[in-house]
Amino acid sequence: MSQNKATEYFKRTIQQYLEQRAQEDELFRPRYANPQKNIDDCITFILNYVQKSGCNGFTDDEIYSLALHYYDEDDLDIGKPIQCNVVVNHTIELTDEEKAEARRNAIQRATNEAYAKITRRNSPKKNQETQSDTLTLF
Repeated sequence: MSQNKATEYFKRTIQQYLEQRAQEDELFRPRYANPQKNIDDCITFILNYVQKSGCNGFTDDEIYSLALHYYDEDDLDIGKPIQCNVVVNHTIELTDEEKAEARRNAIQRATNEAYAKITRRNSPKKNQETQSDTLTLF
């Protein structure tokens, strides 16, 4: 999975959690609906917190708690957007389009590998046949 897709998946996962939480928790619902807050700033806040912590891994609950903290606090320094590699340890579900693209890429790779294998196999034989037709006296 590319870095961008991993970050988008991370963002979607956090957003789904927050939306579900807002449906179930009437005290959180108005905080989540705050027009001064948005998912992009929430992700920036989480990523900056993680980077500053120096830790390499967090539990789901720790990350979700950071997202809730972002929406609960009115005066937070979210930090600047950062480019980083997000690793998500959840099963990634591909869209039908992504599955079709992966299938096309796999078929193309298999075709290329098969062609290269046939080409390599046939190349040495031609050289050997040419050499065997030539008589040498020494």
